[in-house]
Amino acid sequence: MAQPRTRFRSLRVTPEFRDFVLDQLARVPQLRSKAMFGGVGIYSGDCFFGILAADELFFKVDHSNRTEYEAAGSEPFRPVVSRPVTMSYWRVPIEVLEDPGELATWALAAILAAGNAATRPKPKPKPKPKRKPTPKRKAPKKRKKTTARKKR
Repeated sequence: MAQPRTRFRSLRVTPEFRDFVLDQLARVPQLRSKAMFGGVGIYSGDCFFGILAADELFFKVDHSNRTEYEAAGSEPFRPVVSRPVTMSYWRVPIEVLEDPGELATWALAAILAAGNAATRPKPKPKPKPKRKPTPKRKAPKKRKKTTARKKR
């Protein structure tokens, strides 16, 4: 049976919202943005720390800054509508978004979280199951050439 198609939510960002967020983040060093999958990725230098999706701002979260997001009633980014898939990016509360100084503080914490994730050793991939060795085929026996004797 064919599985039903996965429904992704629209990540489209309006130019006005993108410009507003980038203006609010002006204190972040080497700030740049890049279009991705209908949304916008936010970088400080080469460090990817934020996502703009569906006119909402999400920052990278780890154990060092998760409690602030939870206390504010924020939720993780969910790109798929029909599945409870979450990512380590959480919605920035509107009160924080509207205060450039507070937003810069949260952005720097997100940059640190992204840096921590980048320096953490990656888990080793699980070894592939070993295949049973295939038996070697024996080379076919060579037939001896026989010369037919002529009967006289």
